[in-house]
Amino acid sequence: MCEANAYLLKGDKEELVLEGVDRVVPQEDGILLEDIFGKRKLVRARIKEMALVEHRIILEETE
Repeated sequence: MCEANAYLLKGDKEELVLEGVDRVVPQEDGILLEDIFGKRKLVRARIKEMALVEHRIILEETE
């Protein structure tokens, strides 16, 4: 499986946003995440890091 878990940085802590992310789509107002079951979540953030071997997507909040 190639899915990753998406985390949002809050200070120096990471908060799990969505598990099993299959698609990451940039949007005008953030990042659209979609999991393997079709569940979607729009996060007002930008990508800080993608560590795909570790199955992790790290996001930073934007204004």
